[in-house]
Amino acid sequence: MAEERDVLELADVSVKYPGSSRLALAGVSLSVRPGEIVAILGPNGAGKSSMLRVAAGLLAPAVGAVRAYGRDLHSLERTEAARLIAVVSQTEMPARGFSVREVVAMGRAPHQGRWMRESKSDGFAVERALERCDLVALAHRSVERLSGGEQRRVAIARAIAQEPKVLLFDEPTAFFDVRHRLELGALIANLTSRERIATVVAMHDLDEAARLATRVLLLREGRTIAVGSPRVVMTASNLRDTFRADVDVGVHAATGVQYFVPSIITPAE
Repeated sequence: MAEERDVLELADVSVKYPGSSRLALAGVSLSVRPGEIVAILGPNGAGKSSMLRVAAGLLAPAVGAVRAYGRDLHSLERTEAARLIAVVSQTEMPARGFSVREVVAMGRAPHQGRWMRESKSDGFAVERALERCDLVALAHRSVERLSGGEQRRVAIARAIAQEPKVLLFDEPTAFFDVRHRLELGALIANLTSRERIATVVAMHDLDEAARLATRVLLLREGRTIAVGSPRVVMTASNLRDTFRADVDVGVHAATGVQYFVPSIITPAE
């Protein structure tokens, strides 16, 4: 079987926001293949959200390139880019006046014509997204009346309904209880594998990253500390360099999955 090519590539990307004296990203590179989940880990201000914005084509790099299937992302038409990439941001205002199903159906916009008429394939994609995110019973509820966790599931369902080749998540389990956090992790893993999606997830939870990700990128002050498989990258030394805290790293005997216990805050150097 031929090796699959990268769906998404960030090549030596640097970003600087207007009015800022420092780089938000400095020479960061990352490639993501179909069926792969990459977790971006780092403290607040590390550049995780900036990296997702660059990957989504919402922020142009000052230096470097962003490519989707080998093509410059910024050379694509907006509709074409939207068919390829879906984003679930950390905070989204609920779409007032719309039902859950109507909001999820908005994910089909890149696949529809000018009049936005729903086809059978659109309806199937919407119903499947509602089912996968445990929203069928809430389909006709007003979105603004939902809890924060439920609204997050609606945003994720809308992205799934888009049927993208790349899924970008910024802290997807924020506001989730334990059950829905585990279910979402299983959903992301299943969707990524079955649909051969390239998935990038920015997060803080070390245990969740080790359980979910194929690869991990450690980021601090806009620079890459390490990138590779969780077992290789998420070492006590690398985590100390990333978070400026000592983290005890162990492995669950039953599952073989790493676990992490932060212990001592390291004084600023």
